[in-house]
Amino acid sequence: MKPYILTFNEIDKIKLMIVGGKGVNLGELSRIEGIRVPDGFCVTTEAYKKYIENSVELEMLIEKLTELKPDDKDKISDIGKKIRLGIEGLSIERDIENEIIGALDLYGQNEAYAIRSSATAEDLPHASFAGQQDTYLNIRGKNEVIRHIIKCWASLFTDRAITYRIQNGFDHKKVLLSVVVQKMVLSEASGIMFTADPMTSDRKTLTIDAGFGLGEALVSGLVNPDIYKVVEGRIARKDIGTKEMEIRIEQDGGTKEKWIEDSRQQKQVLSDEQIEKIAEMGKKIQDYFGSPQDIEWCFVDNEFYIVQSRSITTLFPLPKGTDSKKPRVYMSIGHTQMMTDAIKPLGMSFFEMISEISMEKIGGRFFTDITHDLSSTIGRSRLVMATGKQDPLIQSAIKNLLMDKKFMASIPKGKRNVQGGIFTLNSIMETLKISRKNDPSIIGKLTNEFEKEVRDMEQQLSKLSGDQVFDFIVKDREKLLEMAYNPKMLGAIIAAILANDSLNKKIEKWLGDKNVADTLTKSLDHNVTTNMGLALCDVADTIRKYPRVIEYISQNPSDEKFFEEMEKMTGGKETSAVFREFLDKYGMRCPGEIDITRERFEEKPTQLIPMILNNIHVLKPGEHRSKFQEGIQEAKEKEEDIIRRLKNLAGGNRKAKNIRKSIDLLRNFSGCREDPKYYIVRRYQVYKKALMREVDKLIEKGIIKNAEDIYYLYFDELRKLVKTNTLDYSIIEERKENYTWYEKLTPPRIFTSQGFVPSSSITTGNIPKGAITGIPVSTGIVEGRARIILSVDEANLEEEDILVTQFTDPSWTPLFVTIKGLVTEVGGFTTHSAVITREYGLPGVVGVENATKLIKDGQRIRVNGTEGYVEILGE
Repeated sequence: MKPYILTFNEIDKIKLMIVGGKGVNLGELSRIEGIRVPDGFCVTTEAYKKYIENSVELEMLIEKLTELKPDDKDKISDIGKKIRLGIEGLSIERDIENEIIGALDLYGQNEAYAIRSSATAEDLPHASFAGQQDTYLNIRGKNEVIRHIIKCWASLFTDRAITYRIQNGFDHKKVLLSVVVQKMVLSEASGIMFTADPMTSDRKTLTIDAGFGLGEALVSGLVNPDIYKVVEGRIARKDIGTKEMEIRIEQDGGTKEKWIEDSRQQKQVLSDEQIEKIAEMGKKIQDYFGSPQDIEWCFVDNEFYIVQSRSITTLFPLPKGTDSKKPRVYMSIGHTQMMTDAIKPLGMSFFEMISEISMEKIGGRFFTDITHDLSSTIGRSRLVMATGKQDPLIQSAIKNLLMDKKFMASIPKGKRNVQGGIFTLNSIMETLKISRKNDPSIIGKLTNEFEKEVRDMEQQLSKLSGDQVFDFIVKDREKLLEMAYNPKMLGAIIAAILANDSLNKKIEKWLGDKNVADTLTKSLDHNVTTNMGLALCDVADTIRKYPRVIEYISQNPSDEKFFEEMEKMTGGKETSAVFREFLDKYGMRCPGEIDITRERFEEKPTQLIPMILNNIHVLKPGEHRSKFQEGIQEAKEKEEDIIRRLKNLAGGNRKAKNIRKSIDLLRNFSGCREDPKYYIVRRYQVYKKALMREVDKLIEKGIIKNAEDIYYLYFDELRKLVKTNTLDYSIIEERKENYTWYEKLTPPRIFTSQGFVPSSSITTGNIPKGAITGIPVSTGIVEGRARIILSVDEANLEEEDILVTQFTDPSWTPLFVTIKGLVTEVGGFTTHSAVITREYGLPGVVGVENATKLIKDGQRIRVNGTEGYVEILGE
């Protein structure tokens, strides 16, 4: 075997470490009958290793990279530049050069070549590395080819490539680079084909992007391509883009951007026959590789050429062990719980403790099998009703699936899984009693009982150790469920939901006012989550008095000595006291708090600093309290206005009396929807503290390395570890690797065991052209600057900002005091973000799919919370 050069027909999948992911895929592609691949060869990793092996300076620089973190941008840039210059400054060995020239002689030294990198950690099932190294097009002549091969080697150390490896845990010294040298195809058209939809993970929909000229115009975003959707061999949809630019090759080398004449800009790039032909090729390639593929193609002289194919790494995995002849349907629990992030194994165990339905662990998330519910008339109606409030996009997907008669006829019947959620017989009976008595004191009595129960169990757990702790938690589950699904509490929540719906329908019918409940639920005085937001603003008001403390918390202090260092400075003791008081009541909360493994506020108090600084910078002292009082007054004035106008109608006194009662119900009980989760999380933290005491003992014995490692064990596995003091660490390492992959995935709302993701969409009101639609949950229209925030600890808001995020949970509530409006990708009318936006009087639109990708940070946007859409107004 030649040590430095392999032609494509000499390459198979066992040569990954010699030619990298891209090289292996090209070798495999060239073996598929009926698939044309432009000729070429790979310069192997052996050539790269020999080229750099004697440079002590390069070795030292690469070693320095191991000490860096992803946010060390300046150091990454500085060291990366030195490494690239060092690589390009070396001389290529004669034997490597001769083999390259010999390979070029096979295909013609004066031909045009595309030169691309192929890393050994590239185009793999869980890590694509796409675009991390450089590509060079239309390279002619042996000297230029060799020069660009060396530039490809150097591109292994671009800033983006270094950062990507750090983020994904790849060793810089172990990732090697091969270089693909491939004859250029002088494309009339080119593009990308996904044999499964990478956005939705729908395996039945094949997507083709097409543009004129070379494919780099698409990759670089120069054109709006045609987008063709093909389902089971048939063209399902065509979106013809306006293609103003194309890239063509220059005769003397390189490429040039060229304007497309007006007559061709909106011309369909591929004919329908050509679309169907390349789609068929895509399925053939997918079948060969055994997984959905991301394929680069080009078209010339009525022939398609495939220049690359790689696995799609972003597809959500299918459930294991399902019978494809009997399709199953799965619904995301994360979307209904406003927590679509991946959950670690221990977090999954505790999430299961509060669920009364069976769930499947797929891609680090929970899904529930709703197959039998869909095959039941009662089950279907309950699902449609419940999801309409929780996440209307789930409801829409279910409705679309129900319309597929062929599919519905194929699903098996059996015992229903979803039994109605909060709408149980007992809770409905309590709803009737609560609606009749309308006595808000019932909530105070219940929460006092919950408080006492949590304190008692905390005291009991503090006296236990070893297996006794686990035994207590298992037995305590019954009490946890009794609290979480207390019929009286659920009855109060249902009473408020029904009052909300009734008020909106009746007032719109009688007076023409839409969504009046949004105003009537402002500033509820018994919402535990709202109270947390106000309390954190109180902390900010204390801190704002002491400049030295503000300076201290602005400098990224450590959590270990956070209060100790604070108390040394002027105002530090006062600040520490109010901060600790806040943590005593709300310290068990945090983003994604339903996952017990997440760091709580009391475990990492510094995660509250961005919100505190926002409050200091945006609000005036006491402004949060005055705004709250203004909300109460606004709700009261709205109530009196409605009552006054109703009395002028026929039968007005009776209508006014009924509406007054409904408003009382609404304000008395709307806030208590947050209580069950608050006390679940309170209980979780008691469990967690008891478990971590056992973990500390394991660390002292040297059985585990880090406390966080136990998060990758399920509850029963942790129990066994505490009993036996033995652990197979490979399990933890494997799960850490899986979790890193899971974090990058976007879970579908609904999908089938066959990989089909039913479409979902919500259309409300009169939507302007170009607007992004969603679900209106809080009335009003507002304009401002979009701030894309994916986690609370990166929140840096200013006045006039509109928060755009994936989802919010109670830990985000303090931010609502300072924003002008809200846009989320996940949510429904009764979810956290909807309730809090209404309470704060903020226009809100939820369920805006891909909002954090479609809207750019800093863009000026208009949010219409009445009709349910977002308009992008400009940069």
